[in-house]
Amino acid sequence: MFAIIARSRPEALPGLTIERRVQAETPYGSPSSPLLYGSWGGAPVVVLPRHGEAHAVPPHRINYRANIRALADAGVEGVVAIATVGGIRDGWGPGTLVVPDQIIDYTSGRPLTFFDGESGAVRHIDFTWPFSAAPRRRLLDAARTAGVAVHDGGCYGCTNGPRLETAAEIARMKRDGCDVVGQTAMPEIALARELDLPYAAINIVVNHAAGQGDSAQAIAHDALIEHSRAAMAKVARVLAAFVAEGQTR
Repeated sequence: MFAIIARSRPEALPGLTIERRVQAETPYGSPSSPLLYGSWGGAPVVVLPRHGEAHAVPPHRINYRANIRALADAGVEGVVAIATVGGIRDGWGPGTLVVPDQIIDYTSGRPLTFFDGESGAVRHIDFTWPFSAAPRRRLLDAARTAGVAVHDGGCYGCTNGPRLETAAEIARMKRDGCDVVGQTAMPEIALARELDLPYAAINIVVNHAAGQGDSAQAIAHDALIEHSRAAMAKVARVLAAFVAEGQTR
């Protein structure tokens, strides 16, 4: 059973049925919401809304350690994360879907490891390729099965939020090689690696990043919401095919 880390309301994912809610507790506190156990096309799945079901937890306040530990304790075989992002790469405008393969961390102040010395153990994970190869391939295969166009690869730049970035910050990130910008992948993905949970993501571009394209002057928040809603039907088709593929292995 794979876990899906969603943004907030699971009803935004057509075809997903939630059957029970389980409030998990971890040594790091409570996760953002109860674990939502259900099925998708008859296949079991567990969903965790990282911002809470009411989308009330901002990116810098998410208890990433509790979220990932709760999923590991639930015995999931891996994680697929959904995230909205701004498009930095030329041509990656609203509606573009990306399965990233690299990340640059611009965050600060977030608890970023399970191995901070308190337990008397330190683990130095290999992070050369942060997104796990097997679930990435499965996501790409699922997109082909669903007839949904996605970009294979891209570098995700992760900032603290909750504010959006300045045009100068995005210009620097573009020079650094970032293709999209978001606010939640770190330390989420590193924590998953520390607990040996395979992790892949599907990114929804909901706006041109600051200073790019039609965001040269400002970014309209209402437009971000509309672009996200419009893309979720395509994302749901990909994830339904992803979950179904796991049933046939």
